[in-house]
Amino acid sequence: MATTWEYATIPLIIHATKAILDQWGADGWELVQVVQGPDAGLVAYLKRPRQS
Repeated sequence: MATTWEYATIPLIIHATKAILDQWGADGWELVQVVQGPDAGLVAYLKRPRQS
């Protein structure tokens, strides 16, 4: 059976990046990618297995 994923995108505040990612990681989210957002800020893309 294939894994089904859920995804989240979150803005990253430069001075709190580690704390933000640590909190999402503690909730089971895995960082996939960080990209430049439309307003020049950073946006993190995360995924985790969907709860059944």
